[in-house]
Amino acid sequence: MNAVARKRFGQHFLTDPHAIARIVDAIDPRTGDSIVEIGPGRAALSGALLQRIVSLRAIEIDRDLAQWLRGRYPALRLELIEGDALQIDYGSMAAAAPIRLVGNLPYNISTPLLVHLIASRASIIDQHFMLQKEVVMRIVSDAGQSAFGRLSVLLQAFYQVQWLFDVSPDCFEPPPKVTSSVLRMRPRTDHVAPTLASLERLTHQAFAQKRKMLRKTLLPWLEQRGLDAALVDPTARAEDVSVAVYCELARQLDLGAK
Repeated sequence: MNAVARKRFGQHFLTDPHAIARIVDAIDPRTGDSIVEIGPGRAALSGALLQRIVSLRAIEIDRDLAQWLRGRYPALRLELIEGDALQIDYGSMAAAAPIRLVGNLPYNISTPLLVHLIASRASIIDQHFMLQKEVVMRIVSDAGQSAFGRLSVLLQAFYQVQWLFDVSPDCFEPPPKVTSSVLRMRPRTDHVAPTLASLERLTHQAFAQKRKMLRKTLLPWLEQRGLDAALVDPTARAEDVSVAVYCELARQLDLGAK
């Protein structure tokens, strides 16, 4: 079978051996690791990982690719889960041991999948994903930088995030129109995290009109709920407020301030 990329799944297959080796080195798989790959595609990354570890689990939505993968690797080496990565219960997958997640994520599901994974972070050791570079820059940006936004806050509240390196379009088949980047994410343990629901409510309000000063948008909303508006500079805009302040306000929201 010649595995063909399908537009509806946002598939771009990684083919460059140097890029594959560099990603595997960044993951640094060890004996005993419970690794789950999202979107194995033509098994470029899977095959390289299986040179270092005995077995791997993988989630593949494309039925033809799933059939091809089953014919290429025995189930004892590659345990294939055929389904939508957005519908998987990753906590259940980690029932026996915490998991490490890896993958060249389709561009069309990357943001919702990253948010979906937050709920399972206690069962996850780390995540190494290849994403569109623009998305990675948004994720790792600090307050005050032009790329800093709602996604930056939502993910940095729950993870330590690190841009590792770029991967050029010519490393893929078919080549995407954009540069990709490899991102490392490790669940944070250095603070008490707010609930995702409260942080989403808060950041939705803050970034809905991100060019306006917060005295006209977020501050009235905070005051109505009895939250500590003094934490926010009234002349600041949403992208000027640190992740730490957003987390503190979301924790106050969790405590039931009116």
